Amino acid sequence: MPRTDGRPQATVGAVVVGGDYQGLGIVRSLGRQGVPVCVVDDELSISRYSRYCTRFVKFADLRHETAVVDSMLELGRRLDLGGWVLYPTREELVAAFSRNRSQLSKLFRVPTPEWDAVRWAWDKRNTYQLARELEIPIPRTYHFDHMDQLSELGDLTPPFAIKPAIKEHFLYATKAKAWCANSHSELRELFQKASELMNPGEVMVQEFIPGGGDQQFAYCAFFRDGTAMGKMVTQRRRQHPLQFGRASTYVETVDIPILEELSERFLREINYYGLVELEYKLDPRDGQYKLLDVNARTWGYHSLGARVGVDFSFMLYADQIGLPVRPCQGTPGVGWLRMTTDLPASLIALVKGDLDVRNYLRSLRNCRVEAVFTHEDPLPGLAEILLIPYLMIKRGF
Repeated sequence: MPRTDGRPQATVGAVVVGGDYQGLGIVRSLGRQGVPVCVVDDELSISRYSRYCTRFVKFADLRHETAVVDSMLELGRRLDLGGWVLYPTREELVAAFSRNRSQLSKLFRVPTPEWDAVRWAWDKRNTYQLARELEIPIPRTYHFDHMDQLSELGDLTPPFAIKPAIKEHFLYATKAKAWCANSHSELRELFQKASELMNPGEVMVQEFIPGGGDQQFAYCAFFRDGTAMGKMVTQRRRQHPLQFGRASTYVETVDIPILEELSERFLREINYYGLVELEYKLDPRDGQYKLLDVNARTWGYHSLGARVGVDFSFMLYADQIGLPVRPCQGTPGVGWLRMTTDLPASLIALVKGDLDVRNYLRSLRNCRVEAVFTHEDPLPGLAEILLIPYLMIKRGF
């Protein structure tokens, strides 16, 4: 039975699968509340050095579904982790946990939703189809089986964005979130390259919405029973890489009610449960926030939530073990920074004239959360500095 004094049961822990800075945010959120945390990773992990990491286990493979599920079940039995809460940090882990939820639930608490909900986030073709039905704005998007169909783009003009419908099939091969084609000839060349990396029909061609990373926004929530129990809206001020940011390097909380309305419409339709981030880009041509992506898991800067009054990771844990969760909303005007990627991104933006020194210094003054570096838990920050060469080779950092 869960405790009734508002604190978690010390014997009910959590397994964080993936130990980069995103996983570190989960480890710290739970560890500060006295929750034991086991970190699992197939890479050199900074989370293992956190004072809040109870145990670290290295897996050989976290990319292949059968191997992940079998290894998780074996780990749970061997370490007596029955009833512990699972936190996936990557897309392929979300898919593996969702599709094998019934099997994993015999041993763990699995807050990852059923596949009937996750599939709308996993495949952008599904995401955009549902968004159209719900009248949520999206960029003009096409997906083709072969190059001859590019003639169907009609009046869509360069530049074009070439994206994967299922991001894991593209991201690991290219270390990029998307490619930009500045002409029809470049589009044909990049389409051919993308087709060699993905299954037919997964290559998406999308209109390029003008503007940089500061035109991107996100709605973040712990969603349950058709309601956001905890939520915040953010603006991505800077990103890495600069054009198609694979990750935020500096974000701030903002107050944009329309993003709450659009996002909650989508999540209610799929009966979503758990942590989620919906990404948008503001189109200056028509003033609409257009849905780009849905992440059915924690996101890179989720640790900002605890600073603005929405401790997402712990809210999910509390709900899983039967503790009360009170509705809350993030305070606007607070910044989050990942210095190791923001510093080079900012230097490039300053040189290009896309960022001025005054705005950069203002953002530093406004920052209240650093993704990795903190006095109370310093070793992960030191580890990340030492691992920069490894991370650049492994995933482009």
